[in-house]
Amino acid sequence: MSVPLTPPPSKDVGPAGTGPVEAVPGGPGGHEPVFSLEGADRERLLSGTHHDPHALLGAHPVPDGVVVRALRPFAESVAVSLPDGLRMVLDSEGDGLFSGVLPLDSVPEYTLLVRYAGGVELEVEDPYRFLPALGELDLHLVREGRHEQLWRALGAEPMEHQGVAGTRFTVWAPNARGVRVAGDFTFWDGTQFPMRSLGAAGVWELFLPGVGEGARYKFEITSRHGTRFLKADPMARRTEVPPDTASVVTASHYEWNDAHWLAHRGDRPVHEAPFSVYEVHLASWRPGLTYRQLAEELPAYVSDLGFTHVELMPVAEHPFGGSWGYQVTGFYAPTSRLGTPDDFKYLVDALHRAGIGVIMDWVPAHFPKDDWALARFDGEPLYEPGDDRRAEHPDWGTYEFDFDRVEVRNFLVANAVYWCEEFHIDGLRVDAVASMLYLDYSREDGQWSPNASGGREDLGAMAFLQEMNATLYRRVPGIVTIAEESTAWEGVTRSTDSGGLGFGLKWNMGWMHDSLEYIRHEPVHRKYHHHEMTFSMVYAYSENYVLPISHDEVVHGKQALVSKMPGDWWQRRATHRAYLGFMWAHPGKQLLFMGQEFAQGAEWSEAHGPDWGLLDPAYGAEADHRGVRNLVRELNTQYRATRALWERDTSPAGFAWVAGDAAEDNVFAFLRYAADGSPLLAVSNFSPVVRHDYRLGVPDHVPAWREVLNTDASCFGGSGVTRTAPVKADTEGWQGWAACVRLTLPPLATVWLRPV
Repeated sequence: MSVPLTPPPSKDVGPAGTGPVEAVPGGPGGHEPVFSLEGADRERLLSGTHHDPHALLGAHPVPDGVVVRALRPFAESVAVSLPDGLRMVLDSEGDGLFSGVLPLDSVPEYTLLVRYAGGVELEVEDPYRFLPALGELDLHLVREGRHEQLWRALGAEPMEHQGVAGTRFTVWAPNARGVRVAGDFTFWDGTQFPMRSLGAAGVWELFLPGVGEGARYKFEITSRHGTRFLKADPMARRTEVPPDTASVVTASHYEWNDAHWLAHRGDRPVHEAPFSVYEVHLASWRPGLTYRQLAEELPAYVSDLGFTHVELMPVAEHPFGGSWGYQVTGFYAPTSRLGTPDDFKYLVDALHRAGIGVIMDWVPAHFPKDDWALARFDGEPLYEPGDDRRAEHPDWGTYEFDFDRVEVRNFLVANAVYWCEEFHIDGLRVDAVASMLYLDYSREDGQWSPNASGGREDLGAMAFLQEMNATLYRRVPGIVTIAEESTAWEGVTRSTDSGGLGFGLKWNMGWMHDSLEYIRHEPVHRKYHHHEMTFSMVYAYSENYVLPISHDEVVHGKQALVSKMPGDWWQRRATHRAYLGFMWAHPGKQLLFMGQEFAQGAEWSEAHGPDWGLLDPAYGAEADHRGVRNLVRELNTQYRATRALWERDTSPAGFAWVAGDAAEDNVFAFLRYAADGSPLLAVSNFSPVVRHDYRLGVPDHVPAWREVLNTDASCFGGSGVTRTAPVKADTEGWQGWAACVRLTLPPLATVWLRPV
């Protein structure tokens, strides 16, 4: 027996090639549907725990024709519409299920006519007539943990499938009993859109025709324990503005204009190139500015000061602004607080067109426990280890990633690739590397278990970092990875094929801690701490280093950089300038956090950002804060023009002490050498007194030296103890050198000299 077709009001005919069709008495609900869904399949489908809803819903051949079944829980009626204009009203099975049999030999093209209360009728495509929109190769790579462009396989992808526009939804949830799509297009009820499992890879998939960009969605997951909950998409490329937490369907339409930058950013290896970094928290640099508004101001500011790169504190989406981005829930989505993903691309593009590289702070060590995000994603530990001792990060109240699981490593490696390929990011500064490398990090005895070899190293984390670095350097020419690693782990910047972790650079936390400790002391006591400024040269060439004065050093009671200095306001500013001059001359690259370039005295706050008002001339800033900023500009100008300061950063041949033991004088003097042997002499006097006729040894092949930078210059706010005339070298040897110079050292100042 067949259920009748109901033609449109203008005609009353049957299928093509037949005569008129006689209606069957009763209509929808008037009799039991011939192929009514009963038993376990019905219960699992309605409860959202069926692994293959496409086997029950949609159109399928049966002995009497083609059965069509639809799940529309809020509908009053559902009909099938065929291309020739004919329609069939489906019978209601209850609970939002509708079914009927088309008297046809094969499955036709069709749409559904869904009528709701008030007579509203919508014509929609049936999601359950579509084949999987994810290929076997993608599934194989996901299962193997080798999908280097994972974002192209998982998440929400607007696309055309079988000639119909819509969005493919895919999610990795191997422990789930069932997964459904819920969104603003379903009034956040997932009942009508159960997803199908695609097998051993643990991936669930559903193509939803008619759903496009801007749609908000989550995945409704039923765990193996029967609990049901909504989760944001781990692969979402766009999110709602916090505190809202839904994922948003998006596609990029941005057209890049930085081809020249990308083609040449890798012309010189980063450790042999100038690399001076301005660290920025985008949301507070100029509070209230969007990505596109920042693009009008930030590149010009950074370019004017001469920095080669910016480093952006974490951009990936995070629910709590007070975490500064270090507790990430949306690893594939730039924070929506400042605009769309394409808006963020616009900012990166603008920086590139200004000749500025973009480093992004990346946080693969941990993630927060928010119940709508990654934590216990499918009802079980998935992204985090199953052992609570390993899952819980003891310092931050977060979960650590399970680096032993290949799919989790794939999620993170592909994420690194994603930012560099899709957003043209020039490098990643990897946060909290030490916390990943050690199983006993911040843990007491009994709170951790050794690895298979009995050691404390996290072998899975090592493998992840090596894979991430090797993959990035292979796929994205010209990028750099930078490790925030505070221990003596060997080989952080050694290549992976030599057993190292494969980073390009590493933050020199030892130099930072020691040098800041030195300048905190009153000058009269500094002679007892002289080694704190020289010890860094003992290990300076063990890794490729960055010297970081980052956000971490100017918050939480640590004071701003200028406020760490002792003495009155003039002495603090002078020491601040002298310290920056010492830092820029020291082997290693430089990083300076925003606000420190003009010596703001207050700690940084993400609520209001830098104290820009201090630069207003009305407050006397010309010789004060503006002077310090003028110095930073000149430091970068001289630095970029002086190959000796960066070309041999990682070679002992690029450095020589002239006076490393002048503790009584609080003086440090050293030479830097370029690859062709051309030198720069850097001298720092961390005493508040002028030292006249101060003798320093120099090479005898340089007959005279010229002062090219003096942090005591009046234009920088100093006392003006400078010298414009060249300094002739004496042939008398000194300090082991064949010649010497006699200098007047300004108080609390650093002086750079180059051969005339």
